Amino acid sequence: MQYISHYRSPLGGMLLAADEQGLTGLWFEGQKYFALHLIDGETEEREIPLFGEVKRWLDIYFSGKEPDFKVPLHLQGTAFQREVWEILCGIPYGKTVTYGEIAGKVTQNRRNLQISSKTPSYASARTSPRAVGGAVGHNPVSVIVPCHRVIGADGSLTGYAGGTDRKVKLLKLENVDLNLLNEEKNR
Repeated sequence: MQYISHYRSPLGGMLLAADEQGLTGLWFEGQKYFALHLIDGETEEREIPLFGEVKRWLDIYFSGKEPDFKVPLHLQGTAFQREVWEILCGIPYGKTVTYGEIAGKVTQNRRNLQISSKTPSYASARTSPRAVGGAVGHNPVSVIVPCHRVIGADGSLTGYAGGTDRKVKLLKLENVDLNLLNEEKNR
């Protein structure tokens, strides 16, 4: 069973979804892939304790501060998507990384796994930044899994499922210097 609730953020309404294991979704209303994996008849609107935690996290975040606790997540996707989303969770508040940097980290993680298991695998292949972009774009937990912190190699604020205008506002909220990103893009 999936449970849902609503949150009113300064950037618009948000839908929260969770199961017994953790938060499964957090979407801005109208964003791309909105409520993608919610199934009619298997979803109930109910305030569960986890939603209180998530809303407290969001209140702190939208007040311009970095929350000092994590909420339990239950991310559902392909193995590759979950690997990318785990890397997203490690991007520090107020920092940005590129799709290429994430691709390099995926490749390195897979090589390390191949070395430790001593079995040949696909791990020697380089990961494509474009493939990473697809996984980032399908992130089901906006803001908490900070896909808004991912930028293009040239410093451009590439797409965001919640809309590029929201991406800019989220980065500004975290005091990211967007002028530096623009300078990088113009080099």
